[in-house]
Amino acid sequence: MPNPRPRVPLATPVRPGRDLSKPLPAALSWITLVAFAAALAGAYVALGLAWWVPALYGAASIVAFAVYGIDKAAARRQANRVSEPTLLILGLVGGWPGALVAQQVFRHKTRKRSFRRVFWGTVGANVLALAAYVYLTAPELGG
Repeated sequence: MPNPRPRVPLATPVRPGRDLSKPLPAALSWITLVAFAAALAGAYVALGLAWWVPALYGAASIVAFAVYGIDKAAARRQANRVSEPTLLILGLVGGWPGALVAQQVFRHKTRKRSFRRVFWGTVGANVLALAAYVYLTAPELGG
């Protein structure tokens, strides 16, 4: 007897013109997070980094994680989405660690090449700004 239910494809069909590519290895995100956390903790302990800097990263990461989760849920419901510039700004102001975790947990924004390029650019800009701040304020480094 034939099955009355229609077959559902295993993969969602890709719309033409979408900028999709193979996701980067998840290990890249986790290694980046561990290295950043270690460097941030080292700067806090060894160089007297102000307490509010790790607190800012923590708070911004929680917000970014939540917003990525909200956007993923909206994408599934085909509802109004959070704009990509908003997601990128959240990362730029220090929420990128939470955004990286959210990308892996929710499998969200991991395949769109153009977004990934700009996202990693904002990560680099944020880390460079933090490094400049540490250099300019740490007495041991001449600040």
